[in-house]
Amino acid sequence: MKSIVSAMKSISIGVFAKNLVHCESGGLPVNAVVLLVQRGVSLVFRTGATHAGRVTFALAAYEAGMSEQGNDDGGWADVARWRKAERARLIDLRMTLSAEERAGRSQRIAAGLDAAIGSPEGRIVSGYWPFRGEPDLRDWMDRVRRRGGRIALPVVVAKGQPLEFRCWSPGDKLERGVWNILVPAQGPAVLPDVVIAPVVGFDSARYRLGYGGGFFDRTLAAMQGKPLVIGIGYAEAAIATIRPQPHDIKMDVIVTDAA
Repeated sequence: MKSIVSAMKSISIGVFAKNLVHCESGGLPVNAVVLLVQRGVSLVFRTGATHAGRVTFALAAYEAGMSEQGNDDGGWADVARWRKAERARLIDLRMTLSAEERAGRSQRIAAGLDAAIGSPEGRIVSGYWPFRGEPDLRDWMDRVRRRGGRIALPVVVAKGQPLEFRCWSPGDKLERGVWNILVPAQGPAVLPDVVIAPVVGFDSARYRLGYGGGFFDRTLAAMQGKPLVIGIGYAEAAIATIRPQPHDIKMDVIVTDAA
């Protein structure tokens, strides 16, 4: 693994892909998860299942440092500073909503999710526990369960690593995770068919501005298979552009409370 990390900056995408195959034959199993570490940030992709887009993601994210914290490289540092300020503005804006208005808007977002997803029967839908004024979809998640779906919640396992999704039902034990968000205390990891990603901001190209840790981008890039990825937020979260970078991944759909 160290040889992969040390060689990354000097190899092309094509050679990089070949090096992965070579490393598999040298002891890494097919479809092993390779962790590439730079500045304390782990980049993840799967050998054997890796295609050109994910190799491009890994190389670009390696150069960018993946996280918006602790990177002073020219233009990216300017984007990171702009995103930090825009993130604070948008969070402050949604925190001004009253509990009653937030509940009404959450209901409209839930109706939009029903239209975007269709029947949840037999599917795993990854929701989230609301945080810092996010739309509260807990009643909607309960309806998904009653309609034959299963609910999973994302768990931060460690900084710089992909999220883990664990199934959850009312009554299951929860514990405080990163940012003090409630997450399932135990249970096996699952692969969701639908991923609901709350946005701080979003643009017309369906890029999502999150909290800056890179967790959803890192997770989506590493997942086997392609879930339906839906960004959700209030209509006021729309901005002209999030100034997307090579490691940013588009949502398939954005659902807001707007008609």
